[in-house]
Amino acid sequence: MKTLLVEDDPLLGQGIADALNYHNHLVEWVRCGQQALNFAEASEFDVIILDLGLPDIDGLNVLKKLRNKNITTPILILTARSTSGEKVTGLDYGADDYMVKPFDLPELLARLRALHRRESHQKSPTISHQNIRIDPAVASVFHNDMIVDLSRHEYDLLLLLMTRPEQIFSRQSLVDKLYTWDNDVGSNTVEVYVHHLRKKLGKNVIKTIRGIGYRLGDCTE
Repeated sequence: MKTLLVEDDPLLGQGIADALNYHNHLVEWVRCGQQALNFAEASEFDVIILDLGLPDIDGLNVLKKLRNKNITTPILILTARSTSGEKVTGLDYGADDYMVKPFDLPELLARLRALHRRESHQKSPTISHQNIRIDPAVASVFHNDMIVDLSRHEYDLLLLLMTRPEQIFSRQSLVDKLYTWDNDVGSNTVEVYVHHLRKKLGKNVIKTIRGIGYRLGDCTE
């Protein structure tokens, strides 16, 4: 799950980021509202965790701006503000959930999973292309109706290609979509995961467009 964490408190932010990374999230951690807007526009996230007490732009205004830009990513507000009025305002502005600090980490993780499942079901119960099927709700991949064991990055790459089967992705666009800016991405990282997917799903599952990038290929050969 690719997560945008918007939290200005350094200790709390680091703690949340470490916990999310431990539970297999790809985390972008930003500390102000303008950064949140920039990152949300520049990349696709599965969920956004948004603090309201930000140093530059109030979190409610960040939320409103995101929804006005038609960014529909599920947003969980995580804040020390506990008045019912602000909770109602946040939900009215387009937040999907609201938690008050201090919070219970297992509950936060459960709520994030629930938001991700709900979003996945809304988009599509399953995604299919020829003899490959993905169930996003449980992050499972099936090839000829047999489950295939993929790493997190292999799964994310395949899911991206299958949700946009006609699109050609440059190597850099794949790096931008699949990795956080803090990751140390090697020069051949994308090529390695393409190679792994071809070994597991067939040599033609990903087509190389010479000089341009990659797109979904013919999975039946």
